[in-house]
Amino acid sequence: MSNMVMLGDYDSIFGFTAVGITVYPVKTMEEARKQFKHFKRQETEVIFITEQFALELAEEIKEMREKSDIAVILIPGLHGNTGEGIANIKKMVERAVGSDILFS
Repeated sequence: MSNMVMLGDYDSIFGFTAVGITVYPVKTMEEARKQFKHFKRQETEVIFITEQFALELAEEIKEMREKSDIAVILIPGLHGNTGEGIANIKKMVERAVGSDILFS
């Protein structure tokens, strides 16, 4: 298993295979929840998850962030975007660079 994985609907995540990220396309919330739990038991370091599925997995994501070293990063998908993924990425860039380089 790759150290970086991506969870979301097929159309939103399939392109990431080109950069070496293992993708796990899911269709239902039940599939997403089951796969997310599976990541906890593996040697996963980074989980990218589309906002659509992250909304429903908020409690599991919070618990994982508090109890493990696994980074969970929300990304916008093709459906159900809230803007949280972009906001989180912007915060990470600001923290790393020291200023806002993504002008809105």
